[in-house]
Amino acid sequence: MAPTFSTPLKITSFSIFLLIITINIANGQGPQPNQQTSTLVFYLQDGGKGPNATVVPVIGINGKDWSYNSFGTIFVVDDPITINQSPLSTQIGRAQGVITVASQDGTNVNIVLSIVFNNVQYSGSTLEIQGTSRQRENLRELSVLSGTGRFRFAKGYVVFETVSYDAQNNQSIIRLSVTLAIP
Repeated sequence: MAPTFSTPLKITSFSIFLLIITINIANGQGPQPNQQTSTLVFYLQDGGKGPNATVVPVIGINGKDWSYNSFGTIFVVDDPITINQSPLSTQIGRAQGVITVASQDGTNVNIVLSIVFNNVQYSGSTLEIQGTSRQRENLRELSVLSGTGRFRFAKGYVVFETVSYDAQNNQSIIRLSVTLAIP
């Protein structure tokens, strides 16, 4: 009977796996000494009702209400981003993307969002945000995966904080505190 090498190969494969993880962590996790860390704060003006709604459900499960509490509902987003909480303050860009109610109990949504800047300082630049947002928590942290223009190769996180919510008009103001490491 020929000897089997399954145990040594598993150990070798596992060792190689650990080595790859260690190299990846050493090469790119967290701010590096040559990276600048900065925090930006701005506000999403989120409107879900009326002819100028900026968040709209586009698909859901047949026979079910399409809402933030209904599993499978998908929304498209095109929210103005302003420099302070007032909807009339200077607009610096748009938050454009998709929100999907991803948990059967409706507590979590998955967000894929591009912050598209149009102000003088960051015009043409973007930040790419993705992650699970726990809807019933006031502070929700998601990942900043990358960016373009002034934010090329940026990594970090963003904290979404609901500043105000008007249930009757389905209007929200959400503070975004974005912490970035930029090479």
